[in-house]
Amino acid sequence: MAVYVDNGRWPYRGMLMSHMVADTLGELHAMADTIGIARRWYQSNASVPHYDICQAKRAKALQAGAQPVDRRGFVEVARRVREAVKAGTWG
Repeated sequence: MAVYVDNGRWPYRGMLMSHMVADTLGELHAMADTIGIARRWYQSNASVPHYDICQAKRAKALQAGAQPVDRRGFVEVARRVREAVKAGTWG
C-alpha cells in the first residue's frame, strides 16, 4: 500500500498544485495529517478521491514516504482507486 503524488504543477491562487492519492483512504488521510493538510481540503466527490497539495507540501509528502508518479503513473493509480471505490473496497 502506498501514497502517491503526481508531478503536476497546476496554478491555483498563486501556488502550483499537485495531486495526492493513495491505495487506501486511511493512508491518504494519515499522510495529509503528517504533512499538515486540513481534512476540509479532501476532495471526496472528485473522479478520484484526493487532496490537491502545493509544492512545499508535495516535498514534505515525498520526505514522509510518498511515491512520485508521472502522468502515466497517476492515471494507473487513479484507475485502481476508481475501481476500488466502485467495488466498495476502498475506504
